Amino acid sequence: MAADPEDIVNWQRLDPQTTTSGLLRASDVPLLSAIGVCHVINLAPDDNPLALPDEAGLLAQAGMNYTYIPVPFDAPTEDHYAAFVQALDQADGPVHVHCIANWRVSAFFYRYHRDVLGMADDDARALLERQWTPETSDNPSAPQWARFIASPED
Repeated sequence: MAADPEDIVNWQRLDPQTTTSGLLRASDVPLLSAIGVCHVINLAPDDNPLALPDEAGLLAQAGMNYTYIPVPFDAPTEDHYAAFVQALDQADGPVHVHCIANWRVSAFFYRYHRDVLGMADDDARALLERQWTPETSDNPSAPQWARFIASPED
């Protein structure tokens, strides 16, 4: 198997079966295939100017399954998160999840690790903070993300 393609934007390996990144380029598709990715989940809306045109078609040509869950950066919802959890549960084989900057993805995985897999909050938070920290970000949408990832007890 090929080495991780760390030149993909904001690349991160979470475990042997799960990788994440920011935006994908057409040249990244064969790199994902080479490391055995079977399923790609995209959380970025197609109307983003940095989105990969015909991503679904390029992945299908490479033999990968594709799930599209467009999450507006300024308005993540529980429905988006539920669709993400369902897509992860249904993925058969290694999965790659991406958006534009790996911020949506890292926030979704933070909740998934903490709330579904029962990972210790500090460990889940460390994975999130490899990409960003919504609570201290100066991005105008950061407050929505801080609320989105807050623990149910908060």
